[in-house]
Amino acid sequence: MEPKVNYTLVGLFIALLGAGLLGGVLWLSRTDYRGVYDRYYTYIDESVSGLSNDSSVKYRGVDVGRVKEVILNPESPEQVRLALDIVRGTPVKEDTVAVLETQGLTGIATVNLTGGGHAAPILRAKPGAAYPVIKSKPSFLTQLTGSLAGLTSNQQLPALLLNLNNLTQDARGLVDTQSRAELKHILADLAQITRTVAAHRLELADGIAKADSALERFAALGKKLDERLPEVLDQTSASVRSLRDMTSEVTRASASLSSTVDGSRANIAQFTAETLPESGILIAEVRQLTATLQRLANDLEREPSALIFGRARPVRGPGE
Repeated sequence: MEPKVNYTLVGLFIALLGAGLLGGVLWLSRTDYRGVYDRYYTYIDESVSGLSNDSSVKYRGVDVGRVKEVILNPESPEQVRLALDIVRGTPVKEDTVAVLETQGLTGIATVNLTGGGHAAPILRAKPGAAYPVIKSKPSFLTQLTGSLAGLTSNQQLPALLLNLNNLTQDARGLVDTQSRAELKHILADLAQITRTVAAHRLELADGIAKADSALERFAALGKKLDERLPEVLDQTSASVRSLRDMTSEVTRASASLSSTVDGSRANIAQFTAETLPESGILIAEVRQLTATLQRLANDLEREPSALIFGRARPVRGPGE
């Protein structure tokens, strides 16, 4: 008896298997089914070993496309033309530069895009060109190789080695016995300084803390001065105004005194001409009276009874 075959299930299984295989192939090949791409050309002046179709194209390290063609430049066989499919919307500017980069020791190469300033215009194809052309520059390995080649050419490397040898000899001449002794003393002094600092680290820390505290107090004082400065300026202005008012009062008083003196000048002259002579005579008489009274007081002090009995006559001596 022949088994019954469900051709519907077999057909469905084959269809699913084919779809899976197709999806795997598309994923592995990473073709343009993911989105819309724009094509660009770039020309490389060095070996593109390790680069092939579907190699990654990165913009500042971010995967943005694939290499779709690697051929010699038909117009210049010394260059390699790369066709790059880059996701539409990637900011490829006129100053964007393509550089080959090798991934570690595997030798797999990628194209990395750098540059692209914010103010730079979008890169577009020139008239008559099929696609826009991204500028390129040598990779780091090529630049290093060129630098080494420049050193070895034109006898630059022998001259460099000679200078290095002379420098080595000069260094040996510097490190003689005396220099080594001096270096030993210097190291000893440094060790002593280190020990001294270590021994006084607490004092140093305390000094630093005090300095910080002083700086904080100084800052607080400066803040207070800033706060009080308007008030001090107001007080100073008030004092200046008071001094100005006082000066005005003194000026007015001086003017009044001068006016008074001018008005009294005639009276003063009359007083000087008439009264002063009489005052002189009066003063002379007062002085004479004072002298008389002084003599009388002296006599009364010597002979108080003279006030009642009169002054006694002096006793005459023999022969008078």
